[in-house]
Amino acid sequence: MPTGVPGSSSLTWPDYAVLSLVLACLIAIGVRFTREQRDTVDFFLARRRVPWWAACLSFLATEISAVTIISVPATAYSENWQYFQFFVGSSLAKFAVAFLFIPAFYAYNCTTIYEFLGYRFGRATQFTGSIFFFVTRLLGSGVRLMAACLAVSILIGWPMAPTIALFSAVSILYIAAGGVKAVVWTNVFQALTFLVAGAVTLGFLLAQIEGGLGAVLAVAGEAGRLSLINWGPAPGAPDFWTRILTDPNIVWLAVLNGLVGSTAAFGTDHDLMQRLLTVETRRQSQRTLALTPLGTLVTLIIYLGLGAGLYTYYAQHPNLPVPRPDDIFPHFIAFAMPAVLRGLMLSAIVLASIDSPLGSLAASFVTDIYRPTLVKGATEHHYLLVARLSVIAFGLILALLAYGFSFFDKILWLAFKIAGVTFGSLLGVFLLGLLSTRAANRANVVAMVTMALVNLVLLILSETGALPLGWSWLVIWGTAGTILLAWFLGPWLDATPSPSPLPPWGRGQR
Repeated sequence: MPTGVPGSSSLTWPDYAVLSLVLACLIAIGVRFTREQRDTVDFFLARRRVPWWAACLSFLATEISAVTIISVPATAYSENWQYFQFFVGSSLAKFAVAFLFIPAFYAYNCTTIYEFLGYRFGRATQFTGSIFFFVTRLLGSGVRLMAACLAVSILIGWPMAPTIALFSAVSILYIAAGGVKAVVWTNVFQALTFLVAGAVTLGFLLAQIEGGLGAVLAVAGEAGRLSLINWGPAPGAPDFWTRILTDPNIVWLAVLNGLVGSTAAFGTDHDLMQRLLTVETRRQSQRTLALTPLGTLVTLIIYLGLGAGLYTYYAQHPNLPVPRPDDIFPHFIAFAMPAVLRGLMLSAIVLASIDSPLGSLAASFVTDIYRPTLVKGATEHHYLLVARLSVIAFGLILALLAYGFSFFDKILWLAFKIAGVTFGSLLGVFLLGLLSTRAANRANVVAMVTMALVNLVLLILSETGALPLGWSWLVIWGTAGTILLAWFLGPWLDATPSPSPLPPWGRGQR
């Protein structure tokens, strides 16, 4: 398990001064919005009064987070730039979600996106969708929290356990007090810090490389670290089908997986969609999501560039100790960057560790499970209290998961593999509700659980080498299988029609 640099810290007082200033701004934001939480509409939706540009930056910060800061440079350092292929499909997915999913959520005035499943199919589908969200988001965010705390532990010299405990406690207190409005405005600050710190660090790194940008293009390019496209095997090659089934970086498969996987991530994951529901109108929400690919592109170029630069830097300094790929960027920050700049980059990573999905998890628990099933008709004060207690409970679970994930390597792909098991089931049932008038409720539950179990078995077989199948196929299989199973089983398991026909797409919506 990574434990940082035991008993040591490369930080100086200017670094701590920068970090203290950033944390002071964070606390000021939290205090600013604590008194505005009167009910769950404030706590979960900020009364839909967030400016669209703030929601855009909040979405960007949630999307990139610590996995981008740590693992994208690590992937570019040890492999190549082929992650960019996934970005192409992901950008297409954002437009699909903006013009297919968002109108439905605003038409039904949803607090959580799983309410749409309840309106369209029934309580059983809504409940199952929410449970799938809990599993997917807790596991995925556990990876992200671990990535951020790993970097902090390397920089400060703390063991992982107290680092995770500290930042989990800060997250719990901050989100429980300020609700989604505090989260959104913190995300704005976080996104700007990510971009500024990354760009300044890239400039510093290029200045430390003999030959600058030209040397990076030559050295990293010759080693294949700048490869953007993987065309895969030629048709008819002996290993054609094996490569197609096992290599997620083949261009058409990467784009397809980016499209399908990101449609699931952006359209069926309430942690990301919650930001888009805080703006006043459907059109503002669509504009918010449609503009995020620009910010993602800039971020990817910066952090992929850092990975290629790090490869060149260590190639020019062969006598320097080289850590494992997941530690390469934190190691460079700790031992090669100057004071103040080191503190700025640390601040970006700390902000990534403090941001978490606790608000969206609490929203789904209260809205999709607690209010309609466990305690009906209570006061708003009661539901607001339960929401805050839910933040605490989910925060503790997330901390335990992050500690467990600290034993894994290649954390970028681990996050995707976790999502691959359940995202297909979620996307399948949402598409069934959005694109058809098919009646299904119990059939949806059976289809979702069945395909998630099938994907889990496929992932285990793939990871153990018993089955030549890449993880990138899981979301695709899961989506198709869920739709087909629910469609086939509907007439037998659901004798009554769905609670609601297709939503009035945008009718009466601004």
